[in-house]
Amino acid sequence: MSLFKQLLIAICLFLVIAFTGSFMVSLESSRTQYVNQLRSHAQDAATALALSLTPNIDDPAMTELLVSSIFDSGYYASIRVVDLANDKTLVERSGIPADTDVPAWFVKLIGLEPAGGDAIVSRGWEQAARVEVVSHPMFALAKLWQSALGSLAWLLLCGVVSAILGALLLRRQLKPLDYMVRQSHAIARREFLSLPDLPRTPELRRVVQAMNQMVEKLKALFQEQAERSEKLRAESYQDNLTGLANRRYFEMQLHARVSNPEQASSGYLLLLRVQDLAGLNQRLGGQRTDELLRAVGEQLSRACARYPETQNLVTRIRGGEFAVLAPGLVREEALQLAQHLDSAMTSLHATGATDVAKVAAIGLAPFVYGDAPPSVLALADQALAQAEGLGDSNWVCLDQSALAGVGDDHHAWHDLLDQALKQRRFTLFFQPVVASQDTQLVLHYKVLSRLIDDQGQSIPAGRFLPWLERFDWTARLDRLMLELVLEQMADHESTLALNLSSATVEDPQALNALFELLRSHSNLGPRLTLEIGEEQLPDQAMLEDLTRRLRELGFTLSLQRFGGRFSMIGNLARLGLAYLKIDGSYIRAIDQESDKRLFIEAVQRAAHSIDLPLIAERVETEGELAVIRELGVYGVQGRLIGEPRPWG
Repeated sequence: MSLFKQLLIAICLFLVIAFTGSFMVSLESSRTQYVNQLRSHAQDAATALALSLTPNIDDPAMTELLVSSIFDSGYYASIRVVDLANDKTLVERSGIPADTDVPAWFVKLIGLEPAGGDAIVSRGWEQAARVEVVSHPMFALAKLWQSALGSLAWLLLCGVVSAILGALLLRRQLKPLDYMVRQSHAIARREFLSLPDLPRTPELRRVVQAMNQMVEKLKALFQEQAERSEKLRAESYQDNLTGLANRRYFEMQLHARVSNPEQASSGYLLLLRVQDLAGLNQRLGGQRTDELLRAVGEQLSRACARYPETQNLVTRIRGGEFAVLAPGLVREEALQLAQHLDSAMTSLHATGATDVAKVAAIGLAPFVYGDAPPSVLALADQALAQAEGLGDSNWVCLDQSALAGVGDDHHAWHDLLDQALKQRRFTLFFQPVVASQDTQLVLHYKVLSRLIDDQGQSIPAGRFLPWLERFDWTARLDRLMLELVLEQMADHESTLALNLSSATVEDPQALNALFELLRSHSNLGPRLTLEIGEEQLPDQAMLEDLTRRLRELGFTLSLQRFGGRFSMIGNLARLGLAYLKIDGSYIRAIDQESDKRLFIEAVQRAAHSIDLPLIAERVETEGELAVIRELGVYGVQGRLIGEPRPWG
């Protein structure tokens, strides 16, 4: 029972006891007063009648008349005149008063007995008779009953008003306790709330101040861990001069794009080299050369902003060399990007930032899943060398003949994916996610999609997802995958995790349709977690609304492929995520690269401070697993644990 209810019941019991005691004391006082009044009433009547009968005691008619007049004028049970000489009753009148609607239980409870009085009638100096008068208590009982009803009504009214006022006062005084409960729940959801208005009650004020102090300390601790982790990430994977990613990060991402079947996709690698960097240093000085490099980096970021696939994949790999990894781009888009960058570099020369005729050369090389990263880099270097030797053009794209049929592929992919979505020609693959300390304990299964082509072969998601994004059909796939997963969950009790694309999150109509489907299967909420990739996160307000609506339906949200935007973990702390999956590029060879180990260790400390479980993606070697266990990461997922495969 809540403290509010206990205090309210205690107040009500106190009021009942106090009002009951007051009522009983008042009733007993009135009863005593009426007893005295009845006795006095009877005695006064007897005395008055005796005086009236003294001159008329020998006249029976007058005696009876006087007795009748007294009896009829008052509330008497009986009046009797007794001859003292022979103890014979001379005159007697008695009767029962009219019904006064007093309940029998009240009459029995009060116990008000008739009261009597007597007086002597004299004949000269001789006592002739005795007058006996008995007052009837019913009329006193009627007055007592009416008084009791009035007192009870007033006490009840006072009790109800007091209880209501007490409840309101209690609710107001205990409101800080409700807020402290919300503070505790918010901390469990990785949120940090403080009560700005302190209560006036000294005891509650001290408790609220202590809670606020604890919340602020936790918030500061988490912020400190987040800043330290972000600093480590910047030192390890960010170029100090331009603020772009560095070569280490570029190599991690390139390897992930060509080696991971779920994340891999064909695309282009673009290399840009600033011409005559050493000569620029001598002629312009180090400061102006640094400004030039920063300007080139800004132009690269602006040019690539129109292609979401290149987000966070613009890097400075060394000196005056920059690289852009553009997964999902087809040939026409890659050529447009090169032409746009060439124009940007020309405008940079026009501003007088450099005195060389050719600011930069650009080389383009395609890559597909299965390519060796050194081979892709070698091909891009070759294209860059050819671009530097050209006089009339600043960019070169190699291996054009190999991609000449891309237009036909566009049409073929359109037909294949459209038919597959209509005919539900997608199958579910499941990859186990286990506890790092006990790989036999399955935390959940990650659901992956495979496209079944016309020949019955399965195609991994990395090959067809870029085309779905290009055709703006990813929301259709999300809806189909959710339907298939919900159907699958009816046959087993396992916990699953399903990816959700930004196309669904940012489309109100698609999102509402998804919520309707989830609402009809809310009983499965504890066993299904929806995941969003870090690169697909919407703005903070939309993300908070999404998590709130999912929680209302009983489902949870998590984040996968996390690491490139670690600075946003402070905002994620308020979302109440189920867990956080670290991008596999930070896990690969973590047992051999100390900078990755330091970064993951900092991430683990920051997440642990807000009770957010971490799961490492793409764990492929025993050495990586050993480091993950040593760092205290909660769960692992990868080929070392199990390959994706159909259920059963």
